[in-house]
Amino acid sequence: MQHDELITRARTWLAEDPDPETRDELADLLARLDGPDAPAAVAELADRFRGTLQFGTAGLRGELGAGPLRMNRAVVIRAAAGLAAYLRDEGHAGGLVVIGYDARHKSADFARDTAAVMTGAGLRAAVLPHPLPTPILAYAIRHLGAVAGVEVTASHNPPRDNGYKVYLGDGSQIVPPADAEIADRIAAVAALADVPRPDDGWTTLGDEVVAAYLARTDAVLAPGSARSARTVYTALHGVGKDVLLAAFARAGFPAPVLVVEQAEPDPDFPTVAFPNPEEPGAMDLAFATARAARPDLVIANDPDADRCAVAVPDGPDGDWRMLRGDEVGALLAAHLVRRGATGVFAESIVSSSLLGRIAAAAGVGYEETLTGFKWIARVEGLRYGYEEALGYCVDPEGVRDKDGITAALLITELASELKEQGRTLLDLLADLAVEHGLHATDQLSVRVADVSVIADAMRALRAHPPTALAGRPVLRAEDLTEGTGALPPTDGLRYALDGARVIVRPSGTEPKLKCYLEAVVPVASHEDLPRARTEAAAVLAELKRDLAKAAGI
Repeated sequence: MQHDELITRARTWLAEDPDPETRDELADLLARLDGPDAPAAVAELADRFRGTLQFGTAGLRGELGAGPLRMNRAVVIRAAAGLAAYLRDEGHAGGLVVIGYDARHKSADFARDTAAVMTGAGLRAAVLPHPLPTPILAYAIRHLGAVAGVEVTASHNPPRDNGYKVYLGDGSQIVPPADAEIADRIAAVAALADVPRPDDGWTTLGDEVVAAYLARTDAVLAPGSARSARTVYTALHGVGKDVLLAAFARAGFPAPVLVVEQAEPDPDFPTVAFPNPEEPGAMDLAFATARAARPDLVIANDPDADRCAVAVPDGPDGDWRMLRGDEVGALLAAHLVRRGATGVFAESIVSSSLLGRIAAAAGVGYEETLTGFKWIARVEGLRYGYEEALGYCVDPEGVRDKDGITAALLITELASELKEQGRTLLDLLADLAVEHGLHATDQLSVRVADVSVIADAMRALRAHPPTALAGRPVLRAEDLTEGTGALPPTDGLRYALDGARVIVRPSGTEPKLKCYLEAVVPVASHEDLPRARTEAAAVLAELKRDLAKAAGI
């Protein structure tokens, strides 16, 4: 983009920006063009104005700030106007749109702007009463008979990010071609002044929608089941605490011990470098609390409480072990099978193949989908779905999305039943390994400052596909951009080996290249488990090394 064009775009944006904060930010940046740091100011402007945030199947997500490549009120108003136009064109004029939001910076503003745009477009808008978990928004869409829903959240992204997640009337997130059709209508929005935004006319819901959701959480537990497991809980500075405590109280579980430093919403996430329970250090305070409280398990939600992390005691010295999402996914599946659940068990392609073996042994349906609950939630006859990134759908009739609250209830019920038998979640994982083979998973995840690194790595793997990994020949290599018989096209690569599997894909929500690794080792008996674990760990380490070399990362 030429210098003069860049300045013109920035000044045009400034003239119509409705937010005093981002107006001041952009005005200061433009003023620097006349000073000694003009080259840095030009580079910053180019970073904000060289394109626009792309609306896709994850909606929008990005860093807060002024300009079309940041999350701000101008971007949100355009997105809401595009969504409203799509809904009208689809025959939903006058329909209800439910809007939820988390406690991040600007979330309440973005929710209010969305409500104003929907009202101005002739739709009915209803905003949740205060910052609440994303699963309540997903529940409210179906509960209230809405034609669509919007959740303002950046989930577990860094503090300076925010996002805009769109659901349709079935209560699940958008998938193609709806994303592209909405994006086209966003692009067609001209001046913001042309977007009607009345000052009122929408509804602010009361806590009755929260009460209805909480009443529904009872359905995930078996009547009369054990409820004795003691927990430590962290909300990671997000919005999960009040709803989770209420759900646990309704269920009759012991009140969780809170990680007090992280219990209340705080958009700056002061105690963690990254508000994701999978990230190093994020659970340190929870483990410190657990060493004092000595519970049966530790539970964490991510900031919008749609994910659930679980940790268990590991050894006599107060050590704690985070369970992988695949391990929790298998435990919940085994628990539901023992309770006689029927229907289809589903997972994304990047999740462990153990779920398929559990489903086959139980005689229940099984399906594999593309990554994301937008796909899992659409499986016909779904009874249970999960993916490895700590997402679990245990009540698809109530919430057609991942739900960290109901997942926490179900894993605590399982821990309670095992506790009364003198057993633990680790004991059940050992049983599953002996029955189905040890399914060990790991991930090679590379966060980049320059997203071209990701494209280069994918290009390298396509140009020179590996013929062997971890000393094992690649039996089948699939480029998923071409689709398969069961899956629509996606940007990904899949390699099948004898006793191992690798999938490589760019993240849909973060600047990361993600490589999902699995090693499967037969286990003859419980006594054979240490040997199998050692073998699996060696295979995963070799897969990481060889894949990093092949991708040039």
